[in-house]
Amino acid sequence: MLYFNPSDLVVRDESEKHKGHSGWKEGGQTHFHVHIVSDFFSGKSKLQRHRIINELLHDDIKMIHALSLSTKTSDEVGEIE
Repeated sequence: MLYFNPSDLVVRDESEKHKGHSGWKEGGQTHFHVHIVSDFFSGKSKLQRHRIINELLHDDIKMIHALSLSTKTSDEVGEIE
C-alpha cells in the first residue's frame, strides 16, 4: 500500500464481527476493511480505485473471504459516501 504514498492507511481485521457467517474461520483473517487516503486516487472513479487495489492484492485476496475498501483523496476526507 505504500505504493500509493498514503497520508492515512488503516487495515482492520473485522473477522470477529462475522463469527458464524459464511467464510469465517477460527483465528480470524477472513474479513478485512482497508481505509486509505492518497492523492494517487485523484481523477479516478471509485471503481477504478478498487480495481487498482484488487489487482495489487490479487494473491492475498485469494486467502480471505471479504475485503471492504474506503479509498479517498485528501480533498475527500470527511465527505459522506
